[in-house]
Amino acid sequence: MHNATEFRLEAHPFIPEALERLDELAHDLFYSWDHGVRSLFARIDLRLWQKVEHNPKLFLRRVAQDRLDEAAEDRAFLAEYRRVLSSYDTYLEVGPGPEVTELLDPENTLVAYFCAEFGFHESFPIYSGGLGILAGDHCKAASDLALPFVAVGLLYQQGYFIQSIDALGQQIARYKSHSSDELPITPVEKDGELLKVSVPFPGRAVVARVWEARVGHIRLYLLDSHTEENSPEDQNLTLQLYGGDESTRISQEMLLGIGGTRVLEALGLTPTAWHINEGHAAFQILERCRRTMAAGLSFEASLEAVAGATLFTTHTPVAAGHDIFPRDLVQHALGNYLEESGLDFEAVFALGAKDGGDTFNMTSLGLRGSRFHNGVSRIHGGVASHMEGDIWPQVPAEENPVGYITNGVHVPTFLAPEWSSLFDIQAPTWKSELRNPDFWEFIDRIPDYHYWSVHKALKEQMGEYIVRRLRRQHKRNGTGHSVTDRMTRQLVSPEKDTLVIGFARRFATYKRATLIFSDLERLEGILTNSDRPVVLVFAGKAHPKDRPGQQLIKVIHDLSMHPALMGHLILLEDYDQAMARRLLSGVDVWLNTPEYPKEASGTSGEKAALNGALNLSVLDGWWGEGYDGTNGWAIPPRDTGLDPEFRNEEEARDLLDLLEFEVVPLYYERASQGFSQGWVERSKASMKTITPRFNSQRMVMDYVTHYYQPASSQGARLMADGGEMASVLADWKARVRAAWPGVQLQVVGCVECRCPHDGTVELRVEALLNGLSADDVRVECLVTPECTGTHKSPGPGSFFLEKESETDGRTVFATRVQPPYPGLQTLRLRMYPYHEALTHPLEMGAMLWV
Repeated sequence: MHNATEFRLEAHPFIPEALERLDELAHDLFYSWDHGVRSLFARIDLRLWQKVEHNPKLFLRRVAQDRLDEAAEDRAFLAEYRRVLSSYDTYLEVGPGPEVTELLDPENTLVAYFCAEFGFHESFPIYSGGLGILAGDHCKAASDLALPFVAVGLLYQQGYFIQSIDALGQQIARYKSHSSDELPITPVEKDGELLKVSVPFPGRAVVARVWEARVGHIRLYLLDSHTEENSPEDQNLTLQLYGGDESTRISQEMLLGIGGTRVLEALGLTPTAWHINEGHAAFQILERCRRTMAAGLSFEASLEAVAGATLFTTHTPVAAGHDIFPRDLVQHALGNYLEESGLDFEAVFALGAKDGGDTFNMTSLGLRGSRFHNGVSRIHGGVASHMEGDIWPQVPAEENPVGYITNGVHVPTFLAPEWSSLFDIQAPTWKSELRNPDFWEFIDRIPDYHYWSVHKALKEQMGEYIVRRLRRQHKRNGTGHSVTDRMTRQLVSPEKDTLVIGFARRFATYKRATLIFSDLERLEGILTNSDRPVVLVFAGKAHPKDRPGQQLIKVIHDLSMHPALMGHLILLEDYDQAMARRLLSGVDVWLNTPEYPKEASGTSGEKAALNGALNLSVLDGWWGEGYDGTNGWAIPPRDTGLDPEFRNEEEARDLLDLLEFEVVPLYYERASQGFSQGWVERSKASMKTITPRFNSQRMVMDYVTHYYQPASSQGARLMADGGEMASVLADWKARVRAAWPGVQLQVVGCVECRCPHDGTVELRVEALLNGLSADDVRVECLVTPECTGTHKSPGPGSFFLEKESETDGRTVFATRVQPPYPGLQTLRLRMYPYHEALTHPLEMGAMLWV
């Protein structure tokens, strides 16, 4: 029998006039966080909605004409349609509130946010994991706050891979190309033609066309190299996210950083603050320097002007998360661009050099090309300041310019509709109170039975979802029905209300997915107790090149098929945002066991907490700030200097102790009402303490306050009068760098070691400034109390010495000071360069201690 050729034909329906704005809703990523918009499409044809994976644009291409016509005649549907449109229009009409306008003038400021991936929704697969979801949430919150804000990224034809797990537990990666006409994007036109930008590459120019995605109030611009002007190889530059080799990666990053900056210029947009979200976009620094040099400034002055308006956010302490390229690759890739731009390779390479090595680190470029820097949790801020301390070699890590803003999650996206509806009844203004912790005390007023009934309904939905996914997975793999039935037996009986623990995230080794299996015999006893059963649900992807990560998947798969654990351990394939929403809103406990301090922030636990799940986590990342003793359980990390195997054993023992003696008993401590009152109390504590502190509106307003407004002001200050201040600062820094190796500092005379509590002590130091003046430095005394003997908070901890005299090139600085603390205290004297135009007083990284 001969195989006939198959042709696929898609008959497009016409949208009835009564529903014409459905197309508008399908083109605005507002749908990615608005349940009302998504429910409209689902009501027209639920089965098709699920088949097209919740993609509104694809849905409108494939829905049957009669379904649309019926909806256009359905009074109930039309009423809901009008309600959703009214909500959408109202959302777009509301401008920025006073908390924004007091800091950013919408008419004269603009924040540009660059990132390699954006995770808005499963229908728009240009993300791989945490960084992308965070970027999507950042944009959504910027829209909610109506910030003057624009985002820039790349449009990947295939995005990240689709994961399947075969019958042997092996991860299979496959890629699916996505046509632009099924994504929520439109081509950008300028002067009646498609907008394209060109970036110099070795021996050629790569052309990228530009797409726009609407995200409520803001816009996201995406570059796409799949154009006829490019060779097939260059067309594939934007084929896959994190695909290809080093050459592909550096090319993508040139396209994002250089090309993305050119897109904004072509659109006539002039950002006042630039946010580089991770090192992938750091080449924008070079392009902005090129443009500033074209205005007449030197490279050094241009760099100061550019850096003063720039924030760089680093997202991981894990080495693999930082792009490092060999010198010859950088020289080859940037050669044409640097030649055309008038930029010197050695000067550029020095910006990315780390520890004097012969490699180019994109994180180092991001840090040296910015004056505002942050990690993404309090713990990570401290870790990053030590990791990147070589940028400021003489400054103590705890004082260098790396700060932190803890990540938050977008509540409307990840809060289940059932909770949202309950909040609408209990506290109708909750959406405008996301940054008010006191307001969220209303959670305690929700009757326990009502609260638990919502959670239980969501848990049942999750159970049904897991069963469907497993049956499909097992059918494809040829697994027998009896195995599927045994594996899902705890979930198909809601009356059992089995405790469900979720673990879903990227399978990287430092996340220690298998830590819980360290004592398998003990774990088996906990999970399979007939009176108090427990189900563990795992999901996640390992990078296609990460063999150890893929081995973790196989280990969990094999354990899930073990007769003793079957039904108590489940591994799901192809973790994405749709699955995340199900798991995060349905599990009872969210498990996270990273190797401290490698979890920069982690946000999945925040999403689970919004929905009443309890976190059981190592005190790393955001949980180091979020845990308060009442809202979950914590595993204290052991000292990082200990043997790793010993650390794992000890932390695994803590985990199993918590499960066996606290988590499981509390969950099954059920009275006549059929649920554990103690559990509900702890679940409410989780929801009310975490929601207002770890949401993306709070996060973005922290960025506005601490970074976007100061960066806009500093950038404007440095570029005023043709960049005069930037030139002055660059010249001053050059003078200081040349002189500093010859600068010396010493104490003059003896410092008194005793005085009355109301007396004073004289401090005098002599500096050899090697050509610098007293105005070029600050001499500071730090005071640390050893025992204050009082419950009062400590007073001032430092003060400055003033210039007293200058003779023969030696400058004396002195002061008399009353001891700020009672009792014993330590005084330390130091000197560092200072200029009024500096963004951070210690940004030079130069410091001398006596």
